[in-house]
Amino acid sequence: MGVGDNHNNSEYPRPLLAREHDWIMWILPADRPGYSVYRDLIEGMVVLGKGRRGEGEIVLGHPGAQPDFSSPLAPLFAYGAVEFTGGMVSVSVREIRDDQISVEIVSHGSDEIPAHFQERKRWTYSGWKPGDACPQCTRALREVPMHSTGQDAGRLVLALCSPDRRLWVFESSTGVNRLIPVTNFYNELMLHKNIRDPAIALDSRRLFTDLAGFSDSDLTYAFLTYNKIKTKVQVGGAIEADRNEKRGFAHGFRKLFSGT
Repeated sequence: MGVGDNHNNSEYPRPLLAREHDWIMWILPADRPGYSVYRDLIEGMVVLGKGRRGEGEIVLGHPGAQPDFSSPLAPLFAYGAVEFTGGMVSVSVREIRDDQISVEIVSHGSDEIPAHFQERKRWTYSGWKPGDACPQCTRALREVPMHSTGQDAGRLVLALCSPDRRLWVFESSTGVNRLIPVTNFYNELMLHKNIRDPAIALDSRRLFTDLAGFSDSDLTYAFLTYNKIKTKVQVGGAIEADRNEKRGFAHGFRKLFSGT
Protein backbone atom coordinates (compact mmCIF):
# COMPACT_ATOMS: atom_id res chain seq x y z
CA MET A 1 0.00 0.00 0.00
CA GLY A 2 0.96 3.62 -0.28
CA VAL A 3 2.04 6.32 2.09
CA GLY A 4 -1.13 6.12 4.14
CA ASP A 5 -1.27 9.74 5.34
CA ASN A 6 -4.61 11.40 5.86
CA HIS A 7 -4.55 13.10 2.50
CA ASN A 8 -7.10 13.07 -0.31
CA ASN A 9 -5.12 11.30 -3.03
CA SER A 10 -7.77 12.19 -5.61
CA GLU A 11 -6.64 15.80 -5.52
CA TYR A 12 -3.83 16.37 -8.00
CA PRO A 13 -1.55 18.06 -8.57
CA ARG A 14 -0.25 18.33 -5.01
CA PRO A 15 3.09 18.94 -3.32
CA LEU A 16 5.05 16.05 -1.86
CA LEU A 17 4.02 15.16 1.67
CA ALA A 18 6.67 15.82 4.31
CA ARG A 19 7.73 12.21 4.74
CA GLU A 20 7.55 11.50 1.01
CA HIS A 21 10.02 14.33 0.55
CA ASP A 22 12.20 13.10 3.44
CA TRP A 23 12.43 9.53 2.15
CA ILE A 24 13.01 10.53 -1.47
CA MET A 25 15.79 12.97 -0.59
CA TRP A 26 17.35 10.40 1.74
CA ILE A 27 17.89 7.90 -1.12
CA LEU A 28 19.30 10.72 -3.28
CA PRO A 29 22.45 11.76 -1.34
CA ALA A 30 23.32 15.42 -1.81
CA ASP A 31 27.07 14.75 -1.71
CA ARG A 32 27.02 12.63 -4.88
CA PRO A 33 26.80 14.48 -8.22
CA GLY A 34 24.57 11.93 -9.96
CA TYR A 35 21.95 11.99 -7.23
CA SER A 36 22.24 15.73 -6.61
CA VAL A 37 20.94 16.40 -10.13
CA TYR A 38 17.75 14.48 -9.29
CA ARG A 39 17.34 16.31 -5.99
CA ASP A 40 17.38 19.62 -7.84
CA LEU A 41 14.89 18.39 -10.43
CA ILE A 42 12.46 17.04 -7.85
CA GLU A 43 12.53 20.27 -5.83
CA GLY A 44 10.89 21.95 -8.84
CA MET A 45 8.25 19.25 -9.36
CA VAL A 46 4.82 18.39 -7.96
CA VAL A 47 2.89 15.12 -7.71
CA LEU A 48 0.95 14.93 -10.98
CA GLY A 49 -1.01 11.79 -10.08
CA LYS A 50 -0.85 8.07 -9.42
CA GLY A 51 1.41 5.84 -11.51
CA ARG A 52 0.58 2.84 -13.67
CA ARG A 53 1.79 0.26 -11.13
CA GLY A 54 -0.99 0.90 -8.66
CA GLU A 55 -1.15 1.98 -5.03
CA GLY A 56 2.09 3.48 -3.80
CA GLU A 57 3.38 4.84 -7.10
CA ILE A 58 3.24 8.56 -7.80
CA VAL A 59 4.41 10.52 -10.82
CA LEU A 60 6.39 13.72 -10.35
CA GLY A 61 6.53 16.40 -13.01
CA HIS A 62 6.35 20.09 -13.71
CA PRO A 63 3.19 22.00 -12.74
CA GLY A 64 0.57 21.93 -15.49
CA ALA A 65 1.62 18.55 -16.94
CA GLN A 66 -0.35 15.29 -16.84
CA PRO A 67 1.10 11.84 -16.08
CA ASP A 68 2.47 10.37 -19.31
CA PHE A 69 2.24 6.58 -19.64
CA SER A 70 3.01 6.38 -23.36
CA SER A 71 6.63 5.32 -22.81
CA PRO A 72 7.86 2.10 -21.15
CA LEU A 73 8.51 2.24 -17.43
CA ALA A 74 11.91 3.83 -16.81
CA PRO A 75 14.77 1.85 -15.19
CA LEU A 76 15.28 1.97 -11.43
CA PHE A 77 17.62 4.76 -10.33
CA ALA A 78 17.66 4.64 -6.50
CA TYR A 79 16.29 2.24 -3.90
CA GLY A 80 16.16 1.98 -0.12
CA ALA A 81 14.01 0.80 2.76
CA VAL A 82 12.86 2.05 6.15
CA GLU A 83 12.27 -0.79 8.61
CA PHE A 84 9.97 -0.56 11.62
CA THR A 85 8.42 -3.04 14.06
CA GLY A 86 6.03 -5.20 12.06
CA GLY A 87 6.88 -3.94 8.62
CA MET A 88 9.04 -2.09 6.12
CA VAL A 89 8.63 0.75 3.65
CA SER A 90 10.50 0.49 0.36
CA VAL A 91 11.32 3.66 -1.56
CA SER A 92 12.14 3.57 -5.28
CA VAL A 93 13.00 6.41 -7.64
CA ARG A 94 13.14 5.70 -11.36
CA GLU A 95 15.14 7.50 -14.01
CA ILE A 96 13.64 10.67 -15.43
CA ARG A 97 11.75 10.12 -18.67
CA ASP A 98 9.83 12.74 -20.66
CA ASP A 99 10.45 15.25 -17.83
CA GLN A 100 8.68 13.00 -15.33
CA ILE A 101 9.92 10.80 -12.49
CA SER A 102 8.15 7.75 -11.09
CA VAL A 103 8.43 7.21 -7.34
CA GLU A 104 7.14 4.17 -5.44
CA ILE A 105 6.66 4.21 -1.66
CA VAL A 106 5.26 0.84 -0.69
CA SER A 107 4.42 -0.86 2.61
CA HIS A 108 5.60 -4.44 3.19
CA GLY A 109 4.27 -6.52 6.07
CA SER A 110 1.28 -4.29 6.80
CA ASP A 111 -1.71 -3.08 4.81
CA GLU A 112 -0.56 0.52 4.88
CA ILE A 113 2.15 2.68 6.33
CA PRO A 114 1.15 3.76 9.84
CA ALA A 115 0.85 7.48 10.45
CA HIS A 116 3.36 7.08 13.28
CA PHE A 117 5.84 4.29 13.89
CA GLN A 118 9.11 3.55 15.65
CA GLU A 119 11.81 3.34 13.01
CA ARG A 120 14.27 0.49 13.58
CA LYS A 121 16.73 1.19 10.79
CA ARG A 122 16.97 2.37 7.22
CA TRP A 123 19.29 1.38 4.41
CA THR A 124 19.86 2.37 0.80
CA TYR A 125 22.16 1.29 -2.00
CA SER A 126 22.70 4.95 -2.90
CA GLY A 127 25.20 5.53 -0.10
CA TRP A 128 27.36 2.48 -0.79
CA LYS A 129 30.99 2.92 -1.79
CA PRO A 130 33.73 0.37 -2.57
CA GLY A 131 34.97 -1.33 0.57
CA ASP A 132 31.65 -1.02 2.39
CA ALA A 133 29.54 -3.98 3.52
CA CYS A 134 26.18 -4.70 1.90
CA PRO A 135 23.72 -1.94 2.85
CA GLN A 136 20.91 -4.41 3.46
CA CYS A 137 22.45 -7.45 5.19
CA THR A 138 25.73 -5.77 6.32
CA ARG A 139 27.82 -8.74 5.14
CA ALA A 140 30.94 -8.66 3.00
CA LEU A 141 30.54 -8.37 -0.76
CA ARG A 142 32.32 -9.63 -3.84
CA GLU A 143 33.76 -6.55 -5.50
CA VAL A 144 35.02 -6.43 -9.09
CA PRO A 145 37.05 -3.28 -9.87
CA MET A 146 36.72 -2.32 -13.55
CA HIS A 147 37.74 0.49 -15.87
CA SER A 148 36.81 1.76 -19.30
CA THR A 149 39.39 1.74 -22.07
CA GLY A 150 38.26 5.03 -23.58
CA GLN A 151 39.82 8.44 -23.07
CA ASP A 152 37.63 9.15 -20.06
CA ALA A 153 39.11 6.09 -18.27
CA GLY A 154 36.04 5.81 -16.08
CA ARG A 155 36.34 3.77 -12.86
CA LEU A 156 33.62 1.26 -12.03
CA VAL A 157 33.05 -1.37 -9.36
CA LEU A 158 30.67 -4.28 -9.73
CA ALA A 159 29.30 -5.39 -6.33
CA LEU A 160 27.58 -8.73 -5.69
CA CYS A 161 25.82 -9.76 -2.46
CA SER A 162 25.21 -13.51 -2.26
CA PRO A 163 22.91 -13.51 0.82
CA ASP A 164 20.57 -10.90 -0.70
CA ARG A 165 21.08 -12.05 -4.32
CA ARG A 166 21.66 -8.49 -5.48
CA LEU A 167 24.21 -6.88 -7.74
CA TRP A 168 24.91 -3.31 -8.69
CA VAL A 169 27.57 -1.19 -10.36
CA PHE A 170 29.23 1.85 -8.76
CA GLU A 171 30.27 4.68 -11.07
CA SER A 172 33.02 6.78 -9.52
CA SER A 173 32.42 9.88 -11.65
CA THR A 174 28.81 10.28 -10.49
CA GLY A 175 28.80 8.35 -7.21
CA VAL A 176 25.69 6.50 -8.41
CA ASN A 177 25.01 2.82 -7.67
CA ARG A 178 22.82 1.21 -10.31
CA LEU A 179 21.03 -2.05 -9.52
CA ILE A 180 21.30 -4.72 -12.23
CA PRO A 181 18.63 -7.37 -12.92
CA VAL A 182 20.09 -10.72 -11.91
CA THR A 183 18.52 -12.83 -14.67
CA ASN A 184 19.64 -10.63 -17.54
CA PHE A 185 23.17 -10.37 -16.20
CA TYR A 186 23.38 -14.13 -15.62
CA ASN A 187 22.22 -14.79 -19.19
CA GLU A 188 25.16 -12.76 -20.48
CA LEU A 189 27.52 -14.61 -18.16
CA MET A 190 26.29 -18.01 -19.41
CA LEU A 191 26.70 -16.93 -23.04
CA HIS A 192 30.24 -15.77 -22.29
CA LYS A 193 31.11 -19.06 -20.55
CA ASN A 194 29.35 -21.05 -23.31
CA ILE A 195 27.34 -22.96 -20.69
CA ARG A 196 24.31 -24.54 -22.35
CA ASP A 197 23.14 -27.07 -19.77
CA PRO A 198 19.62 -25.81 -18.88
CA ALA A 199 20.00 -26.92 -15.27
CA ILE A 200 22.83 -24.39 -14.95
CA ALA A 201 22.17 -21.80 -17.66
CA LEU A 202 18.55 -21.16 -16.64
CA ASP A 203 19.12 -21.08 -12.89
CA SER A 204 20.18 -17.51 -12.15
CA ARG A 205 20.50 -18.30 -8.43
CA ARG A 206 23.75 -20.03 -9.34
CA LEU A 207 25.32 -16.64 -10.00
CA PHE A 208 25.61 -16.42 -6.21
CA THR A 209 25.98 -20.07 -5.18
CA ASP A 210 28.78 -20.53 -7.77
CA LEU A 211 30.14 -16.99 -7.49
CA ALA A 212 33.63 -18.05 -6.35
CA GLY A 213 34.08 -19.94 -9.61
CA PHE A 214 33.72 -16.87 -11.81
CA SER A 215 36.76 -14.65 -12.39
CA ASP A 216 36.69 -10.86 -12.33
CA SER A 217 37.20 -11.00 -16.10
CA ASP A 218 34.16 -13.27 -16.51
CA LEU A 219 31.95 -10.95 -14.48
CA THR A 220 33.32 -7.86 -16.20
CA TYR A 221 32.65 -9.26 -19.67
CA ALA A 222 29.09 -10.17 -18.64
CA PHE A 223 28.58 -6.59 -17.46
CA LEU A 224 30.11 -5.21 -20.68
CA THR A 225 27.70 -7.17 -22.89
CA TYR A 226 24.72 -6.48 -20.62
CA ASN A 227 25.55 -2.76 -20.61
CA LYS A 228 25.50 -2.73 -24.40
CA ILE A 229 21.92 -4.03 -24.35
CA LYS A 230 20.59 -2.17 -21.31
CA THR A 231 22.90 0.76 -20.72
CA LYS A 232 23.56 1.42 -17.03
CA VAL A 233 26.67 3.56 -17.43
CA GLN A 234 27.93 5.60 -20.35
CA VAL A 235 31.50 4.59 -21.11
CA GLY A 236 34.01 5.25 -23.83
CA GLY A 237 35.49 2.11 -25.33
CA ALA A 238 35.30 -1.32 -23.72
CA ILE A 239 35.23 -2.25 -20.03
CA GLU A 240 38.00 -4.36 -18.54
CA ALA A 241 38.64 -5.89 -15.13
CA ASP A 242 41.45 -4.40 -13.06
CA ARG A 243 42.47 -7.91 -11.96
CA ASN A 244 43.12 -10.60 -14.54
CA GLU A 245 43.11 -13.72 -12.37
CA LYS A 246 42.06 -17.19 -13.43
CA ARG A 247 39.22 -18.96 -11.71
CA GLY A 248 37.24 -22.14 -12.13
CA PHE A 249 34.85 -24.22 -10.13
CA ALA A 250 37.72 -26.14 -8.50
CA HIS A 251 39.05 -22.79 -7.28
CA GLY A 252 35.61 -21.99 -5.93
CA PHE A 253 35.50 -25.19 -3.90
CA ARG A 254 38.97 -24.48 -2.49
CA LYS A 255 37.83 -21.04 -1.36
CA LEU A 256 34.68 -22.48 0.14
CA PHE A 257 36.53 -24.97 2.32
CA SER A 258 39.53 -22.79 3.11
CA GLY A 259 37.34 -19.87 4.19
CA THR A 260 39.41 -17.37 2.20
